[in-house]
Formats: sequence, C-alpha cells, structure tokens
Amino acid sequence: MNDKLAFRIVMTLSVVVFVAVVILNKKILPVPEIIPDFVYKLPKLNALLNGTCSILLLLSLYMIRQKNIVAHKKLNIITFCLSAVFLLSYITYHWMAQETSFPANNPLQIPYLAILISHIILAAVVLPMILLSFYYGLKIQEPNGTLYVQKHKKIVRWSYPIWLYVTITGVIVYVMISPYYSFN
Repeated sequence: MNDKLAFRIVMTLSVVVFVAVVILNKKILPVPEIIPDFVYKLPKLNALLNGTCSILLLLSLYMIRQKNIVAHKKLNIITFCLSAVFLLSYITYHWMAQETSFPANNPLQIPYLAILISHIILAAVVLPMILLSFYYGLKIQEPNGTLYVQKHKKIVRWSYPIWLYVTITGVIVYVMISPYYSFN
C-alpha cells in the first residue's frame, strides 16, 4: 500500500467514525424497543478499557526509551486493539442507551464539562493521528523502512500525549458521570 492510499483510508475511516458518533448522539437511528442488559455495563467496560490503554501507553513509552522495540510494538498493537473494542462499545452504548446529563446545580459541572469537551474534541482529532502513527510504525519493518522511522516519530510526538490524555480523561469522565446513570 502506498502512503497516499493509506492517508485516504485513514481520513475516510476517521470521518466515518466521527459521523457515526454524531449520528448516534443525535439519536437519528432507531433504538431497539428492549435494550439488552449488557448495554448498561458498557460505560464501566469503557472506563476499564481506557484505564488499561493509559497504562499500556505509559509502558509503551518506557519500552521505547529502553530501546525495546519488540515490546513497544506489542504493547501498541494491544492498545490499538483495545481502543478498537472501546470504540465499538462506545458506539453501541451511545446508540442504545439514554443520554445521562451532569446535574446543572453540581459545583463540579464546569470542570466536568471542560474535561468532557476537551476529551471529545481531542478524541476526534487524535484518531487519524493514531492510525497514521500505527501505519508508519508497521512500515518500519519493510525494506526502506528507515524513511518511516522519522515519519513515525514526527506524528507520535503529537499523537501519543493526546491519546494518553484522551484515555485518562475517559476514565475521569466516567468517574464523574457514573453516579448519575439512571440504571445504577
């Protein structure tokens, strides 16, 4: 696959995911009449996945600083897969479950909204960066892969801290909003 095609696929996938999330949050798609019980367990699963990804990202950084490229690559593949599971879980939950609002009279509403808004915006921004980081990282193993080392480092300089922030704030958002779920 050439870089232009990869870039087009990454951008198309990122736009499709973004549009899907917007559509699901607007409740445009029909919701099943009976919501399966597992749906109400998804926010906790999502927080667990985000927390696990945070730890794996920190371990990945440690491994690359130790020059352990094999462990770094394995950790990133696991984190990438867990993030994909998170995305499917997130989409499922927001398609089926009723929206939960943070109480307006709660003194933590402004900090909550600040964290939530930054989390949402950065999650949308970081997805194509993660996909490109992953693509460049996998291309390093190919012949002429040294060209991709610099591309990988250049984008990871931005994607890594944003991805880490998004995974950490995902857990914080869950901890702050979970007492207000109607199904707890």
